[in-house]
This record gives sequence, C-alpha cells and structure tokens, in this order.
Amino acid sequence: MSAQHIAFYGKGGVGKSTIATNVAAALAEKGIRVLLIGCGPRDDSTTLLTGENKRPSVLELLREGRKVRAGDVTLEGFNGVRCIELGDIYQSGDCAGEGIAAALSALTDGGVFAEVDPHVVFYDVPGEIVCGGLALPMKNSLVRKTYVVSSPDLVSLYAVNNIFRTISRFGREGGARLGGIIANGLTSSFAESYITDFAGKTGSGVISFIPRSLITLQSELYGKTVIEVAPNSNQAYIYRRLAGLIIENDNTTIPTPLDQPELRSWARQWGDRIFELETGVIREGAAI
Repeated sequence: MSAQHIAFYGKGGVGKSTIATNVAAALAEKGIRVLLIGCGPRDDSTTLLTGENKRPSVLELLREGRKVRAGDVTLEGFNGVRCIELGDIYQSGDCAGEGIAAALSALTDGGVFAEVDPHVVFYDVPGEIVCGGLALPMKNSLVRKTYVVSSPDLVSLYAVNNIFRTISRFGREGGARLGGIIANGLTSSFAESYITDFAGKTGSGVISFIPRSLITLQSELYGKTVIEVAPNSNQAYIYRRLAGLIIENDNTTIPTPLDQPELRSWARQWGDRIFELETGVIREGAAI
C-alpha cells in the first residue's frame, strides 16, 4: 500500500507542530511507520520527537552541493518516528516556497521516500501561505489531504480563510483537498460554536476540538510530546483519537472561502453575540 502524504497548515503559533509531533508519536506506537517532514525555518518542527539530536537539513546539503540521502538527513525520534528538517527556507532571501520546492525535489530524486518506506508522511508547513511555493505540498501529486490548525481567534481564522483560497484552487485542479479544521487551544465556552459556525460558512468541517492543556505546556517545556511525558493523560487520549481520525478520514472537501466583506460581517455578528453572552442580554422569545 502506498504511503499517505498529509500536510498541516496554519498560522504561526497555533500549535501546528505540537499537533503534528503528538499525532506522529501516537500513530507510531501502533506500529505505523511515520515520516515527519518539518518545513519550518528554524529547524525545530521535529524537536519534541528528537530532542537536541540533529541531522543536517536538506537545504544545508543542497547549499554544500551534496546529494541528499536518507541516512544523512533522517533522524529517528521517539517511538521510532523518522524525522527530516528541510532547513531555513528564507535564508537565500528569495521566496520561501522556492526553498521548499528544491528540498522536496531533492528528497524525491534522492530516493529518500523509497528508502524510508513510511506508511504515513506528514508535512509541517510554516505559517500563512505568503507565496505560491509554500502551497507546493498542496500541488504535489503525493499529498492528498490537508488539515488546517486554528486557535479560536479572528487572526487565526483570517489565516485559515486565506489557506482555504489555495486549497480551493488546487483542490479543483487535482491537488490536495481539505480533511478538516483542527481547532486547538480552546478555553472559552463559546469557542467550539465560533469555529463550527465559521466551518459551516466556508463549507468545511471541524475534525477535532483540542482544549488548552497545562500537560501540553509542561511536555513542551520538557522538550517532549504529551504521548511520552503523560501517556495516560486525557490529553494523550485526545491526540491518539485525532491520529486515528486523520489517517482514516476519507471525507475530504473543497472549501469555499469568504470574501473580505463577508468575513468582516461574520466577525461583527460574533462580536455582538459574545458581548450579549458576557452581559447577559436575553433576546425576545429566548427561553431561560
């Protein structure tokens, strides 16, 4: 069976790498061979799995004129997850997407995927899509599903909406389709409704709600995944459940992003709802 190639996108700081590494660790403990490819500029996408151990990044080897081989760039992390860092995609001063394109081509040309022979390949793609090249995993014929991570705030959802534009474009051209939104770091009572409503407006769906957790923070401070630090915790169960949903989900969609006036109008409506919730306003006909 060919490997599933799955990309994670989301605004910087929403916990995308934390989710990718914990899901990878959860799948690996079931005997699933996972390859996690970190596309972040700081070479830190996979550190919760590998600790301080390092291998040269793909772009480091390319800049030295060396051929990219699996043994040179692949590091085995917790639970046997294989990890690769693409490297500093911004270093050249050119479009970051060009760095991703060159690195992914080198992995394919060097036979890295064939040698590692994973069941699942995860791509942890940085931040918002700021140039066409960062969308390469969506255009890559190997990648069939994309998950977008969002925290319950408007800035994150603006980024999600922009990412939806790219998924919509390439999904219609045969590229990766949307597997769903992963709502992360939820704290407020209305957060699930807020993100669910956004998903409904954009023709997408929420695959998982992940509450904000001190166990996740503690694990990150230790430089490890929750699966390793607190394997019997409720948070570890949430990541394990999400891992199963991600690889078993076949219900992919092509989202319909909101235009800017629609998004601003939707945001104002939710601003009114939250104000009413906080001040105890009861609308006419509302039941108590």
